[in-house]
Amino acid sequence: MHMKTGVEQSVYAILLLSLLPEKAVLPGEAISQQLGASATYFQKLLRKLVSADLITSVPGVKGGFKLKKKLENIRIYDVYLAIEGQQTLYSSCGTLNDMLELPAEEQCCLLTDLMEEAETAWKSVLKRQTVANLAAEMQEERFRGKLECLQAWIKEKMVV
Repeated sequence: MHMKTGVEQSVYAILLLSLLPEKAVLPGEAISQQLGASATYFQKLLRKLVSADLITSVPGVKGGFKLKKKLENIRIYDVYLAIEGQQTLYSSCGTLNDMLELPAEEQCCLLTDLMEEAETAWKSVLKRQTVANLAAEMQEERFRGKLECLQAWIKEKMVV
């Protein structure tokens, strides 16, 4: 399994938006620059997060993005679904059937049940963790100085 960078960038974008004062927004271009992402690609991610009702888009010259939900109501799995969609991680390509030359009525995959169990466990972990859990970790002493710099950057870039 390989998760695209869009999920990671989206989680951190939500964390970034959580640092905004209540009525402020942050332009998409500023967010993409801070996260080191392509502005064009990142706009697509932001649209997906808006469509999933995780963030809000405020149009206009003084527009940008802000959170729509509280962090404790945004599960990591919600972000994953918004970016990757409701797809199954494993799909048999029929290798066993080819290897054993199984007739159509006997075709199967020995890995399917195992992979479904692994996917269920993986989703369960993502469903029980919220972005609020990560925000709490970000408040640890080791990030304090960097977080203060980030807050100063937000004040400079935000639109009220």
